Amino acid sequence: MAELLLELFSEEIPARMQARASDDLTKLVTAGLKAADLGFDHVEALVTPRRLTLIIDGLPEKQPDLREERRGPRADAPEKAIAGFLGGNGVTLEQCEKRETPKGVFLFAIVEQKGRASAEVIKDIVEDAMAKLPWPKSMRWADQKVRWVRQLDRILCLFNGKVIPVSYGPVTAGNITSGHRFLAPATFSVASAREYKAKLAFAKVMLDREERKKVILNGARKLAEAEGFKLLEDNGLLEEVCGLVEWPVPVMGKVDDQFMDIPREVLETSMREHQKYFVIEDKTGKLAARFITISNMVTMDNNAQIIAGNERVLRARLHDAKFFWDQDRKMTLEQRLPKLDTIVFHAKLGTLAARVLRLRGLARELSADIDDCDIKLADRAAEIAKADLVSNMVFEFTELQGLMGKYYAENDGEAPEVANAIAEHYAPAGPSDMCPAAPVSVALALAEKLDTLAGFFAIDEKPTGSKDPFALRRAALGVIRLVLENGLRVPLRRIFAFAVSQYPASIRRDEAVDELLAFFADRLKVHLREQGVRHDLVSAVFALDGEDDLVRLLARVDALADFVSGESGVNLMAGYKRASNILRIEEKKDEKSYDAEVSADLLTQDEERKLYQALIDVRHKALPLLRAENYAAAMAEFAHLRGPVDAFFEGVTVNSDKAEERANRLKLLAQIRTALHDVADFSKIES
Repeated sequence: MAELLLELFSEEIPARMQARASDDLTKLVTAGLKAADLGFDHVEALVTPRRLTLIIDGLPEKQPDLREERRGPRADAPEKAIAGFLGGNGVTLEQCEKRETPKGVFLFAIVEQKGRASAEVIKDIVEDAMAKLPWPKSMRWADQKVRWVRQLDRILCLFNGKVIPVSYGPVTAGNITSGHRFLAPATFSVASAREYKAKLAFAKVMLDREERKKVILNGARKLAEAEGFKLLEDNGLLEEVCGLVEWPVPVMGKVDDQFMDIPREVLETSMREHQKYFVIEDKTGKLAARFITISNMVTMDNNAQIIAGNERVLRARLHDAKFFWDQDRKMTLEQRLPKLDTIVFHAKLGTLAARVLRLRGLARELSADIDDCDIKLADRAAEIAKADLVSNMVFEFTELQGLMGKYYAENDGEAPEVANAIAEHYAPAGPSDMCPAAPVSVALALAEKLDTLAGFFAIDEKPTGSKDPFALRRAALGVIRLVLENGLRVPLRRIFAFAVSQYPASIRRDEAVDELLAFFADRLKVHLREQGVRHDLVSAVFALDGEDDLVRLLARVDALADFVSGESGVNLMAGYKRASNILRIEEKKDEKSYDAEVSADLLTQDEERKLYQALIDVRHKALPLLRAENYAAAMAEFAHLRGPVDAFFEGVTVNSDKAEERANRLKLLAQIRTALHDVADFSKIES
């Protein structure tokens, strides 16, 4: 068995593309090997900023030989047809067998195909994989026609120690690679994967991505702990910086004290997002005047110049941030409001100033549905929430919108509830984001998302397939979480109608409200499915006329889930479906509905009389419980129908020969359907 070693060596691959590219290359090559009937024992994929490496062990020296029997034309077929069969399969007439079949005598040929040498097959597979590798962005270089993520400099491809002359554009494979760009740039030859790994490790290249991550994390922790600090761990940043270095060396730098009065979020954003530095905290959790960066070098001065260079770059960036911070506080958020009239929110939805008016209207409207929400504070928060968008700091650090608004509101002397609402009004931005809980914050966060949803649905810019350019699915999930996690009793149809009504009358309104309700039903199914709730139960409850209170809906769903999972619920569901199926068939045949009053004097059998009385008794007890939102107790009452329904189907023939009796029994079945539809549309519940 043989080994394949493949290295694709290029200029630096963007960190965010490395892991995906390694996976894609592995899938393409291994799929090609399987399709070529070349089995293997083990696959190892390695990636650094400059190389994609694949090691596949346990490959055969050649493909297996194939022996196939092929049936040709009839033995007495025209000469031209026989000649075509013989030529197409590379056999003579004497090599064929004449065989009797139920349809006559036919020619049969045994075709043997010798397996190709694995090296030949692998060459085609690798070249095909390189051509198909789906880079998010790629480039041409010089006058080449092929594309790669960056300029492709070298290919190393060995099978059983021998070079496979894979070619891609101007590059043909050899047995040569090189080490670290600065620490060991010389080229060298290799003959096996074992030698390849050993020589690269000596040449300051750490091939294993997980090993690099451990070195970075452990080294950064030790540096912080050595000075009595604690590393603020960041998995996203760790993944990114791991893709920037081949020989990671964590080093610590200092932040000038003059910048430590800048808001923590600004400092963190400058260090983590812009400079890719790890942040350090002291024992109290306060941001320390230190940072850790990951060098790709080992220098004679113990990285002193690298540290100084990073400190200098950070100092320049923080000088700008401090200037913005000091200048922005000279103007209040209210003084910035006129500038919002010059910024277009969307060509069809007006300016940011117009959006602010809508947010204020929604915040006031929602305040009535939120306990302890001060309408004046909610209105004020909505009025100035977007003013930080025209500040210098947010222009430079767009990711800090909202947070900077909070700091400026506090500086202006606004109420704490207003300042916090501004900071939280974009939340929750995703499933893992914290959900606001303070009343004013909830009102403003809901207003922000509802206005976005209403506006884009009103102009028919709904999400389609995988496309959602305005993040409306995320906004809907945010509304659902705000409502459910805060237990808000907000009727969706009413609030959607209000949100849409704030737009010009020329924009479609009724359609937008109906579409929003349907959209929310789908989003709620997705949200609850992730929590293990069955989507069909959500559909069954959402189908009830007028049910748009998410808290009440979820309570119904929970009670329904418990009910249909029990023995009584399962059996009653079977009876419901049987009744519904009979009704569907008979109503279609008779072209009429049997939703009508049952005639008690036409009930001739004991089983139907008992079912009739049970339906009256159960609805009499259950309806007050449903109105009181005691759904579990209401379901328990409906469970009492199980026995009478079972007895009815066992002892009563629905399609009686007497027309009046048949119609009355169908009406009784319709009463079963109507009774259960007090809880949910059971027709939407899957068996």
